[in-house]
Amino acid sequence: MSPTPLADRAFEKGVPRAAARRGLPPFGEEHEELRASVRRFVANELAPPAQRWEDERWFPNEVFHKLAAVGYLGLKYPEEYGGQGGDHLHDAVLVEELPRAGSAGLGAGVGAHIGIATPPVWKFGTEDQKRRFLEPAIRGERIAALGITEPDAGSDVAGIRTRARRVDGGYVVNGSKTFITNGVRADFVVTAVKTTDEGGHQGLSFLILEKGMEGFAVSRKLEKMGWHASDTAELAFQDVFVPEENLLGEENRGFYLIMANFQWERLLMALASVGGMEATLERTIEFARERRAFGRPIAKHQAIRHKIADMAVRLESGRAVTYNALRLFHEGHDAVREVTMAKLKTQRDCFEVADIALQIHGGAGYMKEYGIERAARDARLGPIGGGTDEIMKEILGKSFGL
Repeated sequence: MSPTPLADRAFEKGVPRAAARRGLPPFGEEHEELRASVRRFVANELAPPAQRWEDERWFPNEVFHKLAAVGYLGLKYPEEYGGQGGDHLHDAVLVEELPRAGSAGLGAGVGAHIGIATPPVWKFGTEDQKRRFLEPAIRGERIAALGITEPDAGSDVAGIRTRARRVDGGYVVNGSKTFITNGVRADFVVTAVKTTDEGGHQGLSFLILEKGMEGFAVSRKLEKMGWHASDTAELAFQDVFVPEENLLGEENRGFYLIMANFQWERLLMALASVGGMEATLERTIEFARERRAFGRPIAKHQAIRHKIADMAVRLESGRAVTYNALRLFHEGHDAVREVTMAKLKTQRDCFEVADIALQIHGGAGYMKEYGIERAARDARLGPIGGGTDEIMKEILGKSFGL
């Protein structure tokens, strides 16, 4: 990985260079070339209008079209479906760089499409389903969402109550979903339903519900503390007929489909937080160099340097644990413990880094031009989404046989 502009500037002032950061593990030269390309794309195409999208509480579907045009929606998918034939590491690069746009809502919308909604179709879908849903999703023509969370079932997927009743030729679905990222715009929703009366994890299945199906409605678009540019919806299903060919995977085996992608979802959240911390740190260092107090740049004040050092340690420790989990996941190891640690470590730290940055920016931190208050608001969902901190600690405790 090439030195950062900040490192170059420090070197010019006589500060010795730190050891060059190496991409391995888990990234190689090919991934770093992709990183440079994605970083340029984000700077040129996504960062400039990000504030407008935040204000409008929406980013246009054109973003998906632009990402598809450069192949970013299909980095890890096979070429036979229009993908780039890469792997999870290529997606990891994209997700880590998206926070530089300055809008976690934008990253959430793109991430939901490529990271949690389309992977089940790729892994468990029939050939027909891949042609009907995955291919147009890779082209940016059909936007995807994942529908699991309900008003009374978040981290507790066993509490899902949306019911799919078997009928001739398919299923009739009744129920609701909430906090569904891309829910307003989605052309199809990979939806968790109950297909038996049994409690617990038994009888969960997945159906692909499509926009336009009679009885399928967006009941409302939710207003949120952060992630303003993303559309988060409540969905209502009233006697929605779903044809049998839209059953994803095996009936009553949906819990395994959920668990198959949980690790990747949590890794994506950790990677996004690493990218977010890095972007916040860089902006804060630049601000500290330019802002003056008591006749000199505030970067010259010991207290400010100590705060920036704290931010940097949180970033690098989070990057280390996340990259280790990513390497193990990529190599096919059982990485539940490491992924859980990465998710737990990075989400809270990302918020803390943004909070420290707010303290350094002072009153300026609340101004839109710096984006720091937005970073703090956006980061607060991290310890909740994708499994709360409490759930992560429970998983870790059990991993030690407790």
